[in-house]
Amino acid sequence: MSHPLFDLAGRVVLLTGSSRGLGLAMARGLAQAGARVVLNGRDPAALDAAVAALRAEGHDASAALFDVTDEAGIEAAVEAIETQTGPIAALFNNAGIQRRVPLLDLDRATWDEVMAGNLSSVFLVGRAVARRMVPRGAGKIVNVASLMSEVARPSVGAYTAAKGAVRTLTRAMCVEWAPHGLQVNAIGPGYFRTEMNRALTEDPAFDAWIRGRTPARRWGDPSELVGAAVFLASPASDFVNGQVIYVDGGILAAL
Repeated sequence: MSHPLFDLAGRVVLLTGSSRGLGLAMARGLAQAGARVVLNGRDPAALDAAVAALRAEGHDASAALFDVTDEAGIEAAVEAIETQTGPIAALFNNAGIQRRVPLLDLDRATWDEVMAGNLSSVFLVGRAVARRMVPRGAGKIVNVASLMSEVARPSVGAYTAAKGAVRTLTRAMCVEWAPHGLQVNAIGPGYFRTEMNRALTEDPAFDAWIRGRTPARRWGDPSELVGAAVFLASPASDFVNGQVIYVDGGILAAL
């Protein structure tokens, strides 16, 4: 039997960008802890396949198809979830995009796209959900930050700026919403083997660099985010607020 502090039985958890990768891994782990997970994405086929996979494993899973940069679409989707599935107890703002372009070559449209997908989405979805949580006096919001919330690498300047802002937006949300009973925190993944990182994992030179740079001497597996996700979605974190938990194999601790 699981410890009651980590029990998510019956709690509705919405995860954006969860049809694959880190989002799907966290959704699976949260469902294993008893949560009723609502997966989000923009690709109907991928979303339906992810929901079907979780249901086949015996989990309570459903889909919410909406664009995390579409304010009206977000509002309609959140209202539908609250009406049809139940009050959202926890939100994971996981959706994000990456565009690897040196800053000198980065055009305004790509900059705006990265900011919208990684930062504005956190504000828009977070605000829509918080507007329902605040009157209830309870709720968990977990923003997915990044190793790049603290450090930078060439060619990912826009992503780095957006994820750095997610870290401070998490603190701003905490300051405004903690008095109403909400806990707002973030998870900062390091380098994980995901579809978004495929080009990096398949590059022998970069793979060797990651293994040498990370004290754990390896890439992370998406399932290794589950512990932090369950903690931040559960009563175990009721007095944890405005924090970023980095799950990075120790890379930020090392020079």
